Amino acid sequence: MTLQINRRTFLTSAGALVVSVSLPGGQARASTSTKASRLGLDPDQLSSYISVNQDGSVVGWVGKVDMGQGTDIGWIKLIAEELDLPPDRVSMVQGHTEMTVDQGGASGSTGVWRAGAALRNAAAEARYTLVGMASEKLAVPIDRLTVIDGVISDKSNPAKKVSYGELIGGRHFDVQLDWNKHYGNELLVKGKAKPKSPSEYKIIGKPGTRRRDIAPKVLGKMEYMADLRIPGMLHGRMIRPAIAGAVPVAVDESSVKGIPGVKVFWQKGFIGVVAPKEWDAIRAAQTLKVTWSDAKAPFPDQQDIYEHIRKAPVTKRNQEVNVGDVDAAFADAAKIVEATYEWPFHSHAPMAPACGIADVREGGATVWTGSQKPHHCRDGVALLLGVPVEKVKAISMVGPGSYGRNDAGDSVMDAVVLSRAFGKPVRVQGMRYEGIRWDPKAPASIHKSRAALDKDGKVIAWHFESKAFSRQEFFRDEGAPERTLAGQLLDYPLKPVWLFGPPTESYSFASRRKASETIAPLLDRASPLRTSHMRDPSGTQIHFAVESFMDELALATNTDPVAFRLRYLSDARDIALIKAAVDKAGWQPRVGARKQVKGDVLIGQGIGYAVRGATRVAIIAEVEVNRSTSKVWARRFVVAHDCGQVVAPDLLRQVIEAQIVQTTSRALYEEVKFDGSNVTSVDWLTYPILDIKDAPESIDIVLLDHPELPPAGAGEAVCRPLAGALANAIFDATGVRMRQAPFTPERLKRGMA
Repeated sequence: MTLQINRRTFLTSAGALVVSVSLPGGQARASTSTKASRLGLDPDQLSSYISVNQDGSVVGWVGKVDMGQGTDIGWIKLIAEELDLPPDRVSMVQGHTEMTVDQGGASGSTGVWRAGAALRNAAAEARYTLVGMASEKLAVPIDRLTVIDGVISDKSNPAKKVSYGELIGGRHFDVQLDWNKHYGNELLVKGKAKPKSPSEYKIIGKPGTRRRDIAPKVLGKMEYMADLRIPGMLHGRMIRPAIAGAVPVAVDESSVKGIPGVKVFWQKGFIGVVAPKEWDAIRAAQTLKVTWSDAKAPFPDQQDIYEHIRKAPVTKRNQEVNVGDVDAAFADAAKIVEATYEWPFHSHAPMAPACGIADVREGGATVWTGSQKPHHCRDGVALLLGVPVEKVKAISMVGPGSYGRNDAGDSVMDAVVLSRAFGKPVRVQGMRYEGIRWDPKAPASIHKSRAALDKDGKVIAWHFESKAFSRQEFFRDEGAPERTLAGQLLDYPLKPVWLFGPPTESYSFASRRKASETIAPLLDRASPLRTSHMRDPSGTQIHFAVESFMDELALATNTDPVAFRLRYLSDARDIALIKAAVDKAGWQPRVGARKQVKGDVLIGQGIGYAVRGATRVAIIAEVEVNRSTSKVWARRFVVAHDCGQVVAPDLLRQVIEAQIVQTTSRALYEEVKFDGSNVTSVDWLTYPILDIKDAPESIDIVLLDHPELPPAGAGEAVCRPLAGALANAIFDATGVRMRQAPFTPERLKRGMA
């Protein structure tokens, strides 16, 4: 076996990068990687993904980011497994555009699924290369070598050994990989080495690798995006109109002349202020006198939003599924069952408003961002400035949360415009009311579901249609100026994508038609109701309707809801999944609502099931409904989860729990309110979220591990069936069908009356 390895001289003085590695218990150590450990930034080079420090520890370089779910631990376990290293000897560098290849940022639950596959292959190739180097150095055949904790030794003579650090520490791998010529989520590289088989695993699939960000967060040692300060920077604040769509026609800069160091920038619809001190920028934004155009209030009454959706002209129809002769089945039906479901606008409402910093210099820029997609942020900034992408550097920072397209991209682009105008670094962060009011929203939608039954009660056709605002009105990232408020206010041409989507294929009804229609936005430019991705972009609302309707069909066919689903599922993994959830929950077969009374509450149990990509989830929800107030408490959830291979089971459980809490909040509490002029949901009083006292009492999780399969995405799939499971549990408790979210006491009380 011949390995062509170029061992170049280690450059001790070349651009050291300190990688801070937080260890369990809040300890930290710093390992030093250098420019000499990287061979440029080429997607087909091993050194772009794996480097070895002088002490033998390893750094993984990934073009995605962990948004607080612990995805980095999944990457670390994959790398550590292939390199036969303890996980605490592996660290990650994420999302820095000068240091990592564009792998699509955090999106589509592709962190472990897609980026993990590339890192696994790269780590396997690194081990293969290092063992070959050891064979040459020790003069021992490869088949006699073994690796333990990064030390390669002779099986026949363990004293004959060499460590990773001694072999290549501080220098780079000069090994070319087979690259599939894709950037983003699809990027995949392979080497000569074949990754380990599941029978060889010592780390993958095993619990015990704790997250490294928890202790710094709890102890206040984590540097968040909002904490960052750049020497010489100014603080920026944006001025937004009271009536959405209005633009400034006059600005009285003398109105802020008494505030030290304030400068005003106004171009077209964009207006902002900067000052050396943040409080002065805030005061200036509140004090500046602006005359706004006489804009007409652009929005309908809140109560009329679903009627607006029904009547609005269709911008695009996507008929993704059409199997069998649906029309003939309905014409011959002995019975037709139909229902309509409604879902409101949702806000990301993160723990804090987004923050961004930009330092625009002649010919380029550096930006710091809490975005999910720093490479796309770089691309958008380059387009705004009219410079090549290689002249822009985006540095990923920990933000307040995202799970979709929140206001992180807007804050960075605002900062870029202001930094370009004033020639200094600018930090932009709004107030909470600005973040919740002006962030991109998850689209409001309506869903009509119809089924044709034959004389024996068999479903012979299913027709499902959604009509909604587009979930990509301005695409899913800030990769172009027109996708941000700054670009829209500066009159960049809009490029909306008309897309909503159908339910995932699951139920094997003989004939089925599934389609979606999109409508134009209420305000096409710089709108507080502009729509884009939120966690599981349209799956949560679609499958709320699907799983609610499956329960309605079960009742219409005099069938237990679980038995009904199993009747129309054919995949063995789906069937095993539902049975696992049912067994764990102690499901009691029933037809119709049981309306069980327990003291002051009604109790109920409901099921929801869905597939997202290669991941499938079944949820049993148990609720208590207060008989006096009609308030719903989601007391217990049982989740059966199948995402193929489980890499980090303890972290996967935490991700599932987080999705349960977040989606329960969306189903029971969340709804963006607005009047004719603007969004009126501006804080957690006007946009309530689940309070800790209303959190579930217990969440029981059954993981169906398939180590023979690749890991699939697990960051969003639980969101998909949960609202349907809750609605079905409420029906079991009360006999009331909740066809409109959120499931508030007022709506439930009206139904019970």
